Amino acid sequence: MSIDPAAETARWLATLSPEDTARAVSYTQGGHWLLLWGAVVSVVVAWIIIRTGVLSGIRDRLERRRKRPKLVSLLVGGTYLLMSFVLTLPWSIYQGWWREKQYGLTSQPLTGWLTEAVIGTAISVVFMGLLIVALYFIIRNARRLWWAWGAGLTAVAVVFFLLVSPIFIEPIFNTYTPAPDGPVRDAVVELAHRTGTPDDKIYIYDGSKQSDRYTANVSGLFGSARVAMSDVMFAKGADLAEVRGVVGHEMGHYVHMHSLWMAGIMIILAAIGFWLVDRLYPLAKRLLGANRVGDIADPAGLPVLVAILAVLELLSTPLQTTLIRTIEADADHFSMVHANEPDGLAKALIKTAEYRAPSPSAIEEFIFYDHPSVENRIRKAMEWKAAHPPSGEAPRPAR
Repeated sequence: MSIDPAAETARWLATLSPEDTARAVSYTQGGHWLLLWGAVVSVVVAWIIIRTGVLSGIRDRLERRRKRPKLVSLLVGGTYLLMSFVLTLPWSIYQGWWREKQYGLTSQPLTGWLTEAVIGTAISVVFMGLLIVALYFIIRNARRLWWAWGAGLTAVAVVFFLLVSPIFIEPIFNTYTPAPDGPVRDAVVELAHRTGTPDDKIYIYDGSKQSDRYTANVSGLFGSARVAMSDVMFAKGADLAEVRGVVGHEMGHYVHMHSLWMAGIMIILAAIGFWLVDRLYPLAKRLLGANRVGDIADPAGLPVLVAILAVLELLSTPLQTTLIRTIEADADHFSMVHANEPDGLAKALIKTAEYRAPSPSAIEEFIFYDHPSVENRIRKAMEWKAAHPPSGEAPRPAR
């Protein structure tokens, strides 16, 4: 029996009600504007912190008698992170909680969200504080080539986070329970054997605590993989075909070492970004009125550096989304090859359409989507289904 991929794709998309589609479009396109306003908030917060003179005051007091560059970097960096958290809190609440609540994507109370935000900030102050110390050490000592060494520092930090996060950080926010014996665990173990993914850490976690999004992940590096499926998957009726399709996609990220590829890409992007920061710093310092701030090696100028990076990140959105979208498409293909569940993956993708409009224009997808659109992903799955019928026979051309 021949399969028409276009007709099959249309059939899957038709399972979405007009109301659900309209809500997804509204949520997604509103999210595009959040990118712009997020950059504006970052610049405004940087300007406010500079105008208070708090950071330069800390620097002056600590270096009244002698230079203490490492201590200044640590205390100025920690103070900046705390001030930034407080000043951006209203925006963060709107973006991270209120808006999600309005669109029915979370049932978490505000108190729970705030508690996790405070914990996350405390962790960030520790790790980012040390990273800031290291960055300013590089700026002081490498001088003209600090941007290249800074890119290497970024890559090291990313790999370190990938190793540490699943073991020490993620369990702070969620409870990970070993998947019970049964068909789901058996299906994941069998798929792990088929793909070469470690099968000794298969968990279900309470992702519904923060979000109602349908998701799973395979985290870890170098044989330390952990398969984690959100309980939202099963609350939304995931069957074995969906589990295999979704987990096969996540295993594709692990087996193809996409996290390391992203770390490598980040070295290049960070090098370009830091090089531009080095060139733009004097202009940005003048525009932000940072008269009490020294050159780029002065930690009190951290808000200037962050403001530049915020603008550069906004401008590089199409590049970043295209790189990630390419990796996600590769993971989808991996799932097709090893799990061979095109309908299962399509069924799962339909459930993600509530927070990612399924059929954007080509330009919108190119600029803003860090995953291929739901429509395009389902179309690829249906093309695979047409080319790989269960009987193993080549399908007849569709009329």
